[in-house]
Amino acid sequence: MQAKKANFFKRYSEARTAWLFMAPGLILLALFTFWPIIYSIPLAFTNYSVIGETKFVGFDNFTRAFSDIDFIASIKNSLLYMIIVPFIQIISILMAILVNRNIAGIKFFRAAYYIPVVTSMVAVSIIWGWLMSQNGVLNYLLMSTGVLSEKISWLSDKDTALWALMFITLWKGLGYYMMIYLAGLQSVPTDCIEAARIDGASTFQIITKITVPLLKPYVFFCTLISLMSAIRVFDEVFVLTSGGPGNATLTSSVYIYQQGFEQFEFGYSSALGLIISLIIMLMSIFIFVFNKKGGVNPY
Repeated sequence: MQAKKANFFKRYSEARTAWLFMAPGLILLALFTFWPIIYSIPLAFTNYSVIGETKFVGFDNFTRAFSDIDFIASIKNSLLYMIIVPFIQIISILMAILVNRNIAGIKFFRAAYYIPVVTSMVAVSIIWGWLMSQNGVLNYLLMSTGVLSEKISWLSDKDTALWALMFITLWKGLGYYMMIYLAGLQSVPTDCIEAARIDGASTFQIITKITVPLLKPYVFFCTLISLMSAIRVFDEVFVLTSGGPGNATLTSSVYIYQQGFEQFEFGYSSALGLIISLIIMLMSIFIFVFNKKGGVNPY
């Protein structure tokens, strides 16, 4: 009986200590994440005004959203942004395989590939904005090598602006997913790879038949995270183009920000946020269903 009491108090003490350590982070999440999400739900059914009277408008904000040309354009751009997802996953896996070697200086390359991840997106956007300007380094290099015959305003041309932003997002995110895949590669049993080499398997066959299948749980996680990030992309768009030229780079997050903090239509902005959240939830459910059917298996 005394032993049971001692174990109970020990577990209680450990749990209390753990909760105390987590408390600051949980309080910040509650104040700046969970509470805004909860508060935005009833707000979406009002015409909330900071100065005037707030009135309940039912589903008017949602009806307005589906007839809002700018919002429809922002959803299309956000969905188009998902094109980078397969590229970022494939390149990240190849980078992880490349740095998963015991050679001199490999830690330097791992750190170098990860530097863009810890660099502020605002700083990255400003640098790339300078590189991609009409008189920037990119145009100079492409014209010097004969690839271009005239300068291109990469971020001011409606035909290239969104693709330029997608490239910046791709470049910055590679290191993050590379580290996740690298962690997965560390758990891949080396005897399987060695046995395959003894049997005469090529490097390509080892990657496609052994490495990638064993990384499927990591591919599932990274794909889900990158899809959500692509739909919610904000920083680089806001800093470099603010959705322009026209609506060429207008994404859902930027449009929601504009409606809420520039037009002060917080009720309508909340309704738009709920619609985007629903889209993300449906996509997540689809990925989980695909996983359940065997597209991804735990190892």
